[in-house]
Amino acid sequence: MEIFRSYGFDKALFVITVILLAVGFIMVFSSSANLASEKYNQYLHFFIQQVIGAAVGMALVVFILTVRKPFYQNTVIVYALLILSVSLLAACFVMPSIARVNRWITFFGIRFQPSELAKISLVLFLAHFLERKKDRLDEWRVLIFPIAVMALVTLLIIKEPDYGTALLIFASGGLMLYLGGVKLRNLAVLGAAAGIVFAVYLFSASYRVERITSFMSPDKDIMGKGFQPYQSKLAVGSGGLLGVSLGESRQKLYFLPYAHTDFIYAILGEEFGLLGTMTILLLFLAFLWRGLVIGARAPTSAGQLAAVGLTLIICVQALLNITVVLGMGPAKGVPLPLISFGRSSLVCTLAAIGIILNISQRKGTTVTRR
Repeated sequence: MEIFRSYGFDKALFVITVILLAVGFIMVFSSSANLASEKYNQYLHFFIQQVIGAAVGMALVVFILTVRKPFYQNTVIVYALLILSVSLLAACFVMPSIARVNRWITFFGIRFQPSELAKISLVLFLAHFLERKKDRLDEWRVLIFPIAVMALVTLLIIKEPDYGTALLIFASGGLMLYLGGVKLRNLAVLGAAAGIVFAVYLFSASYRVERITSFMSPDKDIMGKGFQPYQSKLAVGSGGLLGVSLGESRQKLYFLPYAHTDFIYAILGEEFGLLGTMTILLLFLAFLWRGLVIGARAPTSAGQLAAVGLTLIICVQALLNITVVLGMGPAKGVPLPLISFGRSSLVCTLAAIGIILNISQRKGTTVTRR
């Protein structure tokens, strides 16, 4: 049994979210104003789109916080969301390609990236499934279904292609299986099979191989494949301890590609220095801490797995983005949650946070018999 405490959500996690969101507004404006002026003749274009995404996302947070029933444990809702996500991922391939990829669907003039929704739906599905089958997780015939779902979602995303997001989703799903009680020997078999598939797709595209080689030898082709990583590290390094001040970044002036999306952390490092980058890193670590605490205190195992799974997928994505910016890993095309420009990512990240906060409002109770 559980008690729902209205407005009893985790205030620390909410404050961390608001701070990261505010930093995102500042950095999107700073890093995109010149590009927006040239491309759209409106220097506030990307900033306004980010504000709209945040408004929709925060409206979802407010709505989710008011839901008294644990909807993330409802079979109909969980499977409906999963089917919707898979359907939208499949629909991407009948939509016109954008920059030679099929990552978005467009309806009524609004562009949406279904892989962002798939992160939430897969976590909720696995949390629901693992609780219902917790006594039979050592049987392969039971594990076939969740593994097949993970494989389907992963393959649809990797075919878009979006290798980084596919790897993130599959790794997060595997971690949830482990936390849910699946034995390591079964996960080892799954990991080996997945490793072969990911390796095949990695070496099937020359640009992915070039990202690996440029990471291994960043100084070998600075004006070619190593240009983006080099400019990213140059931006972070030029910021020093306190940065060059807000709006004064030089790398965003067409030196660093994707300055307002995948490499926004580099611009933050240039304008706010080591102090700024460490502050953001500490905020994500605090986010991780609060999310894990909420998961540990959740009254049901499904709530625990959902809170931990959503927390991990947000924080691991942040870590992947930061490692790429700092030259500690090859480019993956993964945005920095709550900070990088992108309405789909922002709305879905805030929706995931809303679910975590909803779970934090629930407290277990015990029944005393007389």
